[in-house]
Amino acid sequence: MPEITGLHHLGILVEDLARARNFYESVLGLVPHPARPALPYPGVWYDLPDGRQLHLMRLPNPEAGLARPEHGGRDRHAAFAVADVGELKRALERHGVAYTLSKSGRPALFCRDPDGNALEFVQAAAR
Repeated sequence: MPEITGLHHLGILVEDLARARNFYESVLGLVPHPARPALPYPGVWYDLPDGRQLHLMRLPNPEAGLARPEHGGRDRHAAFAVADVGELKRALERHGVAYTLSKSGRPALFCRDPDGNALEFVQAAAR
């Protein structure tokens, strides 16, 4: 059996790269990775604090137009750890981004990026 040792990166399809970058950079505060290689499609990479990366790829979405559930927890989603979910709520509200709280009762929320990709943010436990 192969041994999976962790998650390396997550790729997300976007239709409008400038619009997506505005969300991920201005709302979520991510900083572009400076050394993305020349690939045959536009995109941007972000380094996450845990050593993983998030890749935005401007490629055709084979699921464009499909109905998605309102609550992102009932859709496939990427989950990110955050230090303070309250701070994220305030940032989303400042930028007019709708969100729903986790149905599990834990400190977490879900929102969608401008392309409808579901994102979960879970408050990391204090160390």
